[in-house]
Amino acid sequence: MIRHALPGLAATFGLLAIAGSAPAQTRHDSNAPIDFSANAIELQDRANRAVLTGGVTIRQSTMTLTADRVVVAYVGQVTEGASPQASRMDATGNVTVTRPDQTAKSRFAVYDVNRRVVTMIGGVQLTQGANTLTGGRLSIDLDTGRATIDGSGVGTTAAPGGAVQQSGGRVTGRFSVPKRN
Repeated sequence: MIRHALPGLAATFGLLAIAGSAPAQTRHDSNAPIDFSANAIELQDRANRAVLTGGVTIRQSTMTLTADRVVVAYVGQVTEGASPQASRMDATGNVTVTRPDQTAKSRFAVYDVNRRVVTMIGGVQLTQGANTLTGGRLSIDLDTGRATIDGSGVGTTAAPGGAVQQSGGRVTGRFSVPKRN
């Protein structure tokens, strides 16, 4: 009996060691153009920002961000012949970031285009295959593909089925295990 429990226990400790950090399998092309669609856009040229509202979808290479509202900060002017460049995106409401090997959901997200980092806050849920982690804050480094989740931030998580529960500032999760006969 103990002999059968040891491999499972060792596997559990191995999974717990990586619980706070989930490596992604693909590297993101941060130099790819950023395409968007939304129900409405408001250009605030003096403030160098654009406000996208209503079913916002933003795509860059293989990453997609969806949200109710996204404020895009940019440098440069929106004039004929000019090419403003996005520097930061603040997403709010039903935020989802999808990559080929991961899906992350939260209430808020900031994509720092210059640093190539996506930070998600509030009821964060990260799914990779059959594995799911929840926490208060998720940081995805697009250069390295590393996703780090911790219990800080808002501190509540949405349980399967939609009920919101207090996580106490901790990361929780469920890892899948191989089926055995």
